[in-house]
Amino acid sequence: MNPQIVIFGANGFLGRYFARHYQGQGREVVCVARHREGWSGDGMFLEWDGRTMGPWALALEGAERVINLAGRSVNCRYDARNRRQIMESRVDSTRVIGKAIAACKVPPKLWMNSSTATFYRHAEDRPQDEWEGEPGEGFSVDVARAWEEAFFAAAVPGATRKVALRTGMVLAYEDGTVFEVLRHLTRRGLGGRMGKGDQRVSWIHMEDFIAAIEFIAAEPWRDGVYNLTAPEHPTNRELMQTFREQQGAPFGLPATRWMLEIGAQVMKTETELVTKSRWADPRRLREEGFRWRWPKLETALADLEARHGLEGFFYQPDHRSAGVRVWTPGKKAAAGSR
Repeated sequence: MNPQIVIFGANGFLGRYFARHYQGQGREVVCVARHREGWSGDGMFLEWDGRTMGPWALALEGAERVINLAGRSVNCRYDARNRRQIMESRVDSTRVIGKAIAACKVPPKLWMNSSTATFYRHAEDRPQDEWEGEPGEGFSVDVARAWEEAFFAAAVPGATRKVALRTGMVLAYEDGTVFEVLRHLTRRGLGGRMGKGDQRVSWIHMEDFIAAIEFIAAEPWRDGVYNLTAPEHPTNRELMQTFREQQGAPFGLPATRWMLEIGAQVMKTETELVTKSRWADPRRLREEGFRWRWPKLETALADLEARHGLEGFFYQPDHRSAGVRVWTPGKKAAAGSR
């Protein structure tokens, strides 16, 4: 018997990588999303509306792990309509998953639910950890609090362990993601500081993100809230300098607040995504013995440069085939592969 891994929001950025990872391990993967667009093709696909019960709920019966990544992208203008959709897509999906788990005869062993490192207030002198960190203010924080409240308030059986994942920026060389956008700007001479440049950046390499999920899942006593970030927290100025060094860019024009506002309107996004300070300390991971493979930004960027897209990320050379590259799911790419 191979209990299934159920991934909600499986057609999104993180969901695709998780589905490919677990498929590569030979696990039974069930991918749940509103539509097939963006789905990696791994596992079995089930459709839902993110609000109401449906046939998808049967997949939770006896599941080993449920990972909820569902939620409308925050890469948009924060008008009233988008704010409502961002909030409802996270809260409604979390609530209905909780109801489905409560109705299971054999409930899942583990329910992991996305949250965000944006939860914390900005402190000039220290990062915010899971034990002593304080919530901040603003729309993004309101979303995070409502999201987690819906998660922890869900009345599921005691056999189902709950973990909320306060995640920083996950870096992988995927088109349209933070890594690709900053790389693109840097190569065009626009890789200078953004705004004041002193805002902190909480980030994590995709490989460490997946490894941290496995680490948390491995012990039944690990529950509650975890910060999923790298142990290093560069400022935006330091982040962009590292990108310039990685891309061999001799200079990078800085972007003032008003320039960012104009650019955000053109790109239909919000300046908050780059100007807000996110300084989350992964204290629990560190104290419980997790070891990052990519703790330093410069080595993380260098590694990702050679792993473009989902296929590139999971490529592994087959030394038995006289140097011909083949795809081996679930394993790290060799340096230089594309």
